[in-house]
Amino acid sequence: MHPFSILTLAIFVAGYITARWDLVTRLYELAIFAVDHGVLTRTLKGFVILSLVFFLFILPLERLAAWESSADVEPRRVEDALRVGTLVRGSPHPLSQLLQLCGHSTIQVLGSLNLELTRDHRDPSWVSAYTNGTSLFPSFRGPFDRTPAIQVILFDRPFPARMQYMSLLPMSLALGDKILSSDNESSKFGLDEDAQTESFRKRKLIDKIALHTVVKHSPTPKDLLLPSILNQINCSFEVAQLLTKNAPLLRTREKRSLSVGERVFESAATLWDYFFDVVWHLMTTWCYPLLFRGFVIGLVGHRVIAEVILRVLEWRLNADSLALKDVLATAQQVDIRLQQFCYWPIQYLLLRKRKDEWESITERHPEYIRFYNSLWLVANDVIIGIAIGSYIIDNAEWVAFQINIILTEWTIDGLRDMMEWLTDAPAGFKLNNELAVFLGALFVWVIDCWKECVGSLRPYLPRVIYFIGFSSFAGATMPISLFSDLLSVLTIHIYCFYTASARIFHWQLTIIVSLFHLFRGKKHNVLRNRIDSCDYDLDQLLLGTILFTLLSFLLPTIIVFYLTFTSARMGIIFLKAALDTLLACLNHFPLFALMLRFKDSRRLPGGICFELQDTPSAILRSTVSPAFPPCSYIVLKSVPLSLRAIFDQYFQLGYRLRKHYLSPSVVYCLSTGQFVPPLHRKSLYSLQYSMLPARRASIKEVWRRLTATSPASVRDSISMPNATLLHRRHRPRTQ
Repeated sequence: MHPFSILTLAIFVAGYITARWDLVTRLYELAIFAVDHGVLTRTLKGFVILSLVFFLFILPLERLAAWESSADVEPRRVEDALRVGTLVRGSPHPLSQLLQLCGHSTIQVLGSLNLELTRDHRDPSWVSAYTNGTSLFPSFRGPFDRTPAIQVILFDRPFPARMQYMSLLPMSLALGDKILSSDNESSKFGLDEDAQTESFRKRKLIDKIALHTVVKHSPTPKDLLLPSILNQINCSFEVAQLLTKNAPLLRTREKRSLSVGERVFESAATLWDYFFDVVWHLMTTWCYPLLFRGFVIGLVGHRVIAEVILRVLEWRLNADSLALKDVLATAQQVDIRLQQFCYWPIQYLLLRKRKDEWESITERHPEYIRFYNSLWLVANDVIIGIAIGSYIIDNAEWVAFQINIILTEWTIDGLRDMMEWLTDAPAGFKLNNELAVFLGALFVWVIDCWKECVGSLRPYLPRVIYFIGFSSFAGATMPISLFSDLLSVLTIHIYCFYTASARIFHWQLTIIVSLFHLFRGKKHNVLRNRIDSCDYDLDQLLLGTILFTLLSFLLPTIIVFYLTFTSARMGIIFLKAALDTLLACLNHFPLFALMLRFKDSRRLPGGICFELQDTPSAILRSTVSPAFPPCSYIVLKSVPLSLRAIFDQYFQLGYRLRKHYLSPSVVYCLSTGQFVPPLHRKSLYSLQYSMLPARRASIKEVWRRLTATSPASVRDSISMPNATLLHRRHRPRTQ
């Protein structure tokens, strides 16, 4: 058992014992009672008797059956059985699916293992393999004529039941329809114009580099066959299991009729099967169709309600306006949850198709990981939200009081004190008193008006906190998104101060630059976007010089107010970016994939690698015995998906945040007073939409897919509980 699974089981057991301590105490008392009344002694006696029966009767019979099944079979007979189809009887699914996946039409014999054959009993193209206890690697002998060196590739067969497989390309945790092929799709998935331009430029550079490659090797036939070979490796386990099950059919047994005891047992089993057939027929004919149709109608009804809400959240006044989900974090979170709800039935139907195919077909394995990762994240979100909501509801008055104190101290009283400090030589800087007093009085007046508005809404704050607490039962992402929107509303006056001071600073800086050009005898040519020489009159130069001097001396006062509100605004933007990043972690964190990466990395293939093995003993044996040609042994291993690839979406999110807020353009905008907008919500939430389709299925399509498999066909596909008894009843009377 994997250490991670043991640790998880231990944590679960410890938590269950803690939560159910009364039950543990009752079990302890029951154990003491059993020991005192001899229950434990009688149990041990029964265990000893059953063990003796197992070792004396059942185990010898099992060993005898294993010895009979391991008897050698001639390869010619195996080849005939493969050609006739004897070894592929009882296949759970059409064998043509595997053959088509592997690129072959039939299964053929390649050789023998530890079996000496004469020239008359073997095909010249067969390969003979021999194993012994002195070497870890088998020896091979090809056709009877001279054989060149042999390359042997060893691998551990993937276990399809655990969804293990090998792949040349790394597994993609995002849906394949996220390829940006147009500007509309790019804007839809949250890439701004600069990101689109940069992505297009890199794509062109990659294409040019591919054209100017110094050495370009054309793929060899072996390279072209490598995907088919990996498919054969992935299918090897199920094919071997099927052949092993039908291997007893190759041996001949003497015919005999059923004994009297076997006939009595068959009659009793037939009567018992008939009873189960009647009950099963009633269940599948009357109960299951009604329940199935009721569930489908309820699911489609919820889908209709979700579609109405999604249409409201996506409604735009015109093509250039923003939708409601692009403005509010709460609307965006509701949109994500409804999109997941709309996609889950489609995902489940896709995963249900795996039951109609071989487990070696790996096309839907990434969808399985995405489906259960989203379910696990939603479950964790609801669990954390219930804990947070319970705390908020129980302490709503105290939480409202603390939020009121923080907002009052930081956004109202603290900002008012800052304005008063700026009007009186802040940090010893000499500012223009008249302008500083005017601006300070203007901002203080707006702050007082805002304080009265907030004061009138303060009695409703506990109710708002109650609502946020109840919304937490829908997940921890709901109170976080509501708090983000509440922060935007309660700090709207700071946004207005920042916008006004930035506009004043930008206008004044632009005028100063224009007057500086006038002072130098130049002007800005708007048509050609350049600086040209210009002849000014004396009055123009004198007036421009006076205005340049006045604005230059007033500029430090404007800069102080501008830096104050810019710092406050940037702090709010970074806080909202942190909240949005937390929402991204709760909505998209690859928890299921990360668990598989540490528990069973073969379920997350990131490619393959070849390791050449040093086998001097094999080389020495080949020189001693010329019948065995020299062999080179190569181990084929599956490379697990790297952590960098698992968290690739988060690296992209970090790149967008860094490119938007820490780029030279942002520094230039801050230096010149131009408006610095926050990162668009689409760019932040495109990470969370990566596991959702680009176009959600319509209501008609959902109804069609859910009702495509009728209850009758579903009933026929369900295996009956007495299937093994029916199979035994319809067996031939002679074997």
